[in-house]
Amino acid sequence: MTSPRKRAAATVALFAAGALALSACASGGGGGGAAAPSGAAAPTPTQDTQAVSKITVGTAQDSTGPAAPEPGATKGGTVNMIDRDDFSHLDPARVYLNYNSSASKLFTRQLTEFKTAPDGSLKLVGDLATDPGSTDDNGKTWKFVLKDGIKWQDGSAITSADVKHSFERLFASFTPEGPPYAEQWLLPEGEKYTGPYEGKHLDTIEAVDDKTIVFHLNSAHTDFNFTVAMTGFGIVPEKHDTKEKYDKMPYSSGPYKIVSHVTDKSLDLERNEFWDPATDPIRNAYPDKWHMEFGVQSLQSTDRFIADNGTDKNTMTFHNPVAPERLQQVVNDPELMKRTVRGLTPFTTFFNINTSRIKDVKVRQAIIKAFPMQQERQLQGGEIGYGKYATTIMSPTVLGYEPFDLYGKLAKPQGDPEAAKQLLTEAGQPNPTIVYAYNQTPVQEKVAVAIKTGLEKAGFKVVTKPLNSTTYYDAIGHVDNPYDLYWGGWAADWPTGYTALAPTYDGRQIADQAPNYSHLNVPEINDAIDKAAAITDPVEAGKAWAAVDRQIMEQAPIVPEAYQTYFGLYGSGLGGVKFDIVTGEQSPTDVYVKQ
Repeated sequence: MTSPRKRAAATVALFAAGALALSACASGGGGGGAAAPSGAAAPTPTQDTQAVSKITVGTAQDSTGPAAPEPGATKGGTVNMIDRDDFSHLDPARVYLNYNSSASKLFTRQLTEFKTAPDGSLKLVGDLATDPGSTDDNGKTWKFVLKDGIKWQDGSAITSADVKHSFERLFASFTPEGPPYAEQWLLPEGEKYTGPYEGKHLDTIEAVDDKTIVFHLNSAHTDFNFTVAMTGFGIVPEKHDTKEKYDKMPYSSGPYKIVSHVTDKSLDLERNEFWDPATDPIRNAYPDKWHMEFGVQSLQSTDRFIADNGTDKNTMTFHNPVAPERLQQVVNDPELMKRTVRGLTPFTTFFNINTSRIKDVKVRQAIIKAFPMQQERQLQGGEIGYGKYATTIMSPTVLGYEPFDLYGKLAKPQGDPEAAKQLLTEAGQPNPTIVYAYNQTPVQEKVAVAIKTGLEKAGFKVVTKPLNSTTYYDAIGHVDNPYDLYWGGWAADWPTGYTALAPTYDGRQIADQAPNYSHLNVPEINDAIDKAAAITDPVEAGKAWAAVDRQIMEQAPIVPEAYQTYFGLYGSGLGGVKFDIVTGEQSPTDVYVKQ
């Protein structure tokens, strides 16, 4: 029996292919943004900071390789990548964090992927498939044909049998962390399935021949070709499937293969000689090697990028932003600004309130009222380095987004302890104790102090609990976790209200490692999600989801924090370092070492 999270399903009617779609999920790391000192001038970004405004579905021609060349790029050399954490998961079936997805682009391929144009627009194209897929019954049956010349790192051909195996293994008990959509849509109602390892296979996935794979969904989903662009649906070879061990050393279908992985220390990649650029419209793969080191905090990486010495000239980061202590220095230095990457990510960040532990809505509302948004955001970068104040669940990038501020946070972002005290009095709990769990990093240690101080002004007794940053989401992902308040981030898997709200606030999807981290389960909200999901008109659906957003916020399951931005540095010896508007991080696909 697969995990409850992957079995749970709400009725959903997604938009037609061609609607906006962003890869998303929980933001990696648990609050690691940069910080801005008081008075820092607004930087001049090296890239457009606006949200993606256009996504189209490409053709077979758009799906051919090689990828568009990066002007001035040369092949060869080694690119170094430094970051705070090792990747929590590399098995594609377990990848649902943007940081893990960034690394996976180098060695994992999917049926489809997004190609980014110079103007920031995205086009869905075939990655392993010859095109973005086809359906002749409005999205209930999907066919993909694999390209010629796609191979595994041992030179064997990638076949439809590999694709079938990859989707069937999503149901295994050891892959609970990835996106749930395929499992929800490929299993007939009432049936149970535990994966292919005991010889049982799904009739709903049909390997017609070596090149053709057909998916028979249990209901129409016109965005299924967008779904399979997620790293969580990357392919795994049956012959080299090591089950649980696959998470540390996945087999390559991309331009690089893993040659060494020392947990929490380093990851080394070398060229996959059997990757054919003619099959790949996404990845340029200019470097010969990648060397990745972990355990580097944002202040350390920022100082190394500023100094720009030795091999650090050829170094970048995926996730680490410019550190709080250095933001003004970077902003005021034109030469450093030439080596910055900045953009609006698809993520809304927030602090989950564990509703299974804090049951009184007035106490939860008091937490929101008292919460020191201004103080903690300033520590993480202010508006420049972290993002604009959030007061809703849906991001401005989601169709139907409507701004509202139920708790007056924009008027009093520093917190309103008196209003919070009144709510606690009404709840009959003037001095409740709450446990705040956080990532044990230098920045988050400071943030924890600010939050504790702000909440205690309202009468709360706050116990702080530091967690290991690498396993942070694993710790808070347990339904019976012992924490009351903990950070999180989410972006819609497609920018519709369904993927922004249903996975995170549908009470029927509560399970260990499920994204409903606040454990909200309100029947009226579950019903409202179903009704909104049944609306096929995009504009009307957007209005319905905005109403659900407000309905959820009335229950106070989170403290909205920021519509998040990214602002990072890299070494002077690299070119082609860009902001990935899908993951909200620095992209590895066009990076090259300057000669």
